[in-house]
Amino acid sequence: MMKRWLLLAGLLATLLAAYVVAGPYLAINGIRHALVEQDAGKLAHFVDFPALRVNLKAQLDDQLARRAGSGVQSSLLGAFALSVASNFSGSAVDTMVTPTGIGALLQGRGIWKKAFGETVDGDSYGKPVPPDPLKTAVRRYESPSRFTATVQDEDGKPIVFVFKRNGLRWKLADIRLPV
Repeated sequence: MMKRWLLLAGLLATLLAAYVVAGPYLAINGIRHALVEQDAGKLAHFVDFPALRVNLKAQLDDQLARRAGSGVQSSLLGAFALSVASNFSGSAVDTMVTPTGIGALLQGRGIWKKAFGETVDGDSYGKPVPPDPLKTAVRRYESPSRFTATVQDEDGKPIVFVFKRNGLRWKLADIRLPV
């Protein structure tokens, strides 16, 4: 009887470990399905929007400061302009990196694709070709709780999608933009 309980416990531990290991792939697949269905609510199950907003704001602020240079940052007018630009970009990120903002982007993208005939069946009234940004991604674990999927932009620069584990669930928490 004891052997059966040990076997059952071992089987449950193996299934739990397999679920955790498959988690990022399940999250990528969930994001893919949410994009195909244009379901922003479903997308929220696989994206940590608060963490994503914070990370994108930090990257944009850093890029603004780097592009402005130390000369602009050291002048009073330049520092004020950088502050205004940072607030503007932060507000844009706050607005767009939400389930509703992503839903609006997907809706607009769908209309744009229909206008240019990029539909599944070639019919201008058909469904637009669904976006699949992680289709060609190079995927790897960086740690037991961090997983990345890297794609190349049009210029060949890497865009890294970072998934983080919270308990048993994996969510997209950061998108490292090319510099």
